Amino acid sequence: MAGQDYYIDLLFYHLRLRCFVVIDLKIEEFKPEFAGKMNFYLSAADDQFRHANDAPSIGMILCKGKNSMVVEYTLRGAAKPMGVADYRLSPALPLQLQADLPTAEVVRPGVSPSCRWSSCGSRSSANCVQR
Repeated sequence: MAGQDYYIDLLFYHLRLRCFVVIDLKIEEFKPEFAGKMNFYLSAADDQFRHANDAPSIGMILCKGKNSMVVEYTLRGAAKPMGVADYRLSPALPLQLQADLPTAEVVRPGVSPSCRWSSCGSRSSANCVQR
């Protein structure tokens, strides 16, 4: 868009609500500027993907943590539907998923040893795959 690349972390379409759901994943505590970025994503999604019969897109910001007062002040005047939630990391993969996903040993040979995805600044695991 406008000569620059922007990446939505997750984009879904909710069949019952008939709208797109934009999810932005954060590995840090909620900051007010996240709402501005989400507003941008929602405007772009509505302009690029939304059909005449669709409802306005909904945004969800998932963060490592949040201060409810900061979230309240940030979203109070927001014109677009968005919410903020924090997530919990599970210490272990649920048993029912363990059989369906590859182990770290299977995945590791295909990942570049020089890339530590979460610390290299890359927004895509594709930048870390050896070719």
